[in-house]
Amino acid sequence: MVFNPLQVDLYRKSQNLRKTKTDQVDAKCIAQLLMTAESNPVSVSYQIQELKALTRHRFRLISQRTKLKVSISRLIVILFPELPTACNSVTQASIKALLLELPGARQIAACRIDRLTNMLTSASKGRYGREKALEIKSLAQQSIGANSPATSLELRPTLQQLDFLQKQISDLDKAIRVAVEQTKTPLISIPGIGPTLAAIILAEIGNIHRFSSPDKLQAFAGLDPSTYQSGKFKADRTPMVKHGSTYLRWALMQAARLAAVHCETFSRYMATKKAQGKHYFVVLGHTAKKLIRVIFRILTANEDFVPQS
Repeated sequence: MVFNPLQVDLYRKSQNLRKTKTDQVDAKCIAQLLMTAESNPVSVSYQIQELKALTRHRFRLISQRTKLKVSISRLIVILFPELPTACNSVTQASIKALLLELPGARQIAACRIDRLTNMLTSASKGRYGREKALEIKSLAQQSIGANSPATSLELRPTLQQLDFLQKQISDLDKAIRVAVEQTKTPLISIPGIGPTLAAIILAEIGNIHRFSSPDKLQAFAGLDPSTYQSGKFKADRTPMVKHGSTYLRWALMQAARLAAVHCETFSRYMATKKAQGKHYFVVLGHTAKKLIRVIFRILTANEDFVPQS
């Protein structure tokens, strides 16, 4: 049996006015819930369990990678604050290779232009050449960055950790792609949903037959609007509940955004909501709800997505 932890906690608190939290109270509370009609057995396949383990591990790695990127940006602001103006991203391959060799504006300014050119050309696979090397060297010579050996020493291992994490994420993506192909899920037929998003959605939903309607699936994702009414007052602008699966909610919002880019059906729907004067994130929420209805239909019927004419 599976229960929502928030529901269990609120039920326990409703049974006693005293602030009591013990193992005995928890056990009794769960036993009482098991005797109610709310308890339903849940079966999850081995493939779904494997997908959930892979996708949640990937989610944690992505979170760690984001923190490392923020840390790298902070260190570059100290050592070479002008560098971001000369590149698309300070974590792109060519800039990372440059900073691993020369972690600071002073080191780059003192480097020979031919060596600097070779490093950038090799790491960028020919995209950057002597012109970019001269631009970066000129910025380094005029930089107001600090000459801090300690900060440079911190930058190198942080960049190495980022490369290591990126390799782990790439390996996970390959494993996820194989696992999704084995499930033969029709989610891949929806434009904008690739193996990674399909894996997260499939892993978090589990057995689609647990849900009797798209509304219940929407509530499970925490995308349903909250309700507030008292007397003659009824709020018409209420936020999402956000009490469901964080992973599923994130995946659905990302999938809705991409589906609106790659599919005319979702693009028209989003344009209609925008024309009604709604905020972008409200429009995205409505698009995600439409996507939930589509997902519920194709998973229940086990058929591929067909765009509306």
